[in-house]
Amino acid sequence: MSFFDKVFASVGIGSATVDTKLEKATYFTGENVRGVVEIKGGKTEQKVDEIYLSLNTTYIKESDDKKYTVSTAIERFRLTEAFTIRSGEKKEIPFSFQLPDDTPISLGRTKIWVQTGLDIKNAVDPGDKDFINVIPNNLMSAVFSAVDNLGFRMREADCQEASYKLRGRLPFVQEFEFIPVAGSFRGKLDEIEIVFRPLSNQSTEVLLQIDRRARGLGGFLSEAMEMDETNVRFTVSNPDVNAIQQQLLSVLNKYS
Repeated sequence: MSFFDKVFASVGIGSATVDTKLEKATYFTGENVRGVVEIKGGKTEQKVDEIYLSLNTTYIKESDDKKYTVSTAIERFRLTEAFTIRSGEKKEIPFSFQLPDDTPISLGRTKIWVQTGLDIKNAVDPGDKDFINVIPNNLMSAVFSAVDNLGFRMREADCQEASYKLRGRLPFVQEFEFIPVAGSFRGKLDEIEIVFRPLSNQSTEVLLQIDRRARGLGGFLSEAMEMDETNVRFTVSNPDVNAIQQQLLSVLNKYS
C-alpha cells in the first residue's frame, strides 16, 4: 500500500467514490423512496465509518432586514455500520425510506434533494447529490383543486423560516400564496396564503391567512395597520375529500 496513495486519498484524490441510483425521480409525500448506493474503492484501502442519506431543502431566512437562503436537512438516514472498502472493490447497498409527510413539494423556488455521504475519518468524505421532484399527495391536491375552482391562481410558493408559533420539528414552513382572478372573491380579497401541517397520512391541518381588500377609509386604515388579515385553522381528511371545496368556501365566506 503506497504512502502517497494514502496521502492522496485523504484529500480526495484516488479515494473511494459513491453513486446513488434512485428507483425514480418523482414522489408524493409519504411515499417510499427506494434505490441503491454504489461504492467503488479507490487506490488504497479505506475504513468507512458509515454511509448516510440526507433529505434536504432550502428555505428563506431573514436577519437584520436581509433575506438569504439556507440549506437544511429534513431527515437523515443511516444505512450501514463501519466497514472497510478495499482498493478497486465495488459494493452495492440497497435502501428504502419513507418521504416524511412534511416534506415540501417542488413548487416555485423549492428544491429537494437526497445527499449521500461516506463518513471516512481523516479524509475528504465523498458524496453524491440527487434532486427529486416531490408532488402533492391526495389531500393537498384536493385543497389546491378547491382553491382553483373558487377562482384563485397560485402566485408564489416558497419555504420561509417559521415563526415561534408555527415552528414544528422543522425550522420552516412552506407557504402557498393565491390571488383571486375570477369568481365571487375577486374584488373582495387581496390574497390567501395556505400552510399545511400534516397530522397523519390521512389528515392535515390547514392554516389559512385571508387578506381582505381595503374598502373605504376604514378599510385603508385597517390595511395600513395590518388588521385586514384573518388567520383560520381547520382540518381536512381523506374520508371527507369530496367536501373540501364546500368547507373552504364556508370559511372564506365567513371571513371575507
